[in-house]
Amino acid sequence: MPGLEHYMAQYDHEHHSTWNKLLHGIGIPLIFAGIVLLVMLRWQWGLACFVGGWMLLFLGNRIEGNKPAFFQGPIYLLVGPVWVAKEIWETVTGAHSRQDAAAPKKP
Repeated sequence: MPGLEHYMAQYDHEHHSTWNKLLHGIGIPLIFAGIVLLVMLRWQWGLACFVGGWMLLFLGNRIEGNKPAFFQGPIYLLVGPVWVAKEIWETVTGAHSRQDAAAPKKP
């Protein structure tokens, strides 16, 4: 069975558009906020966040031209939030710019 690194690499490969990353960065936290609000019995807000988050994810995948990763398996419902957390962390810490600078130049 493949490990987390495999799934993260696959998810990263299918989510390289800036717009798709942005929409996932907003949509996935919205989905989680919706779940929390639904558990707290804030039905209208919870449902709005949950549905709105999914709409952003589907829009991002449409822009990218990909099917949502969870169509490949339910494991991606867990990989997505981890990937978003990694992307946010790398953006906040500047790791993206260091990785881009260290990447070999294409001819």
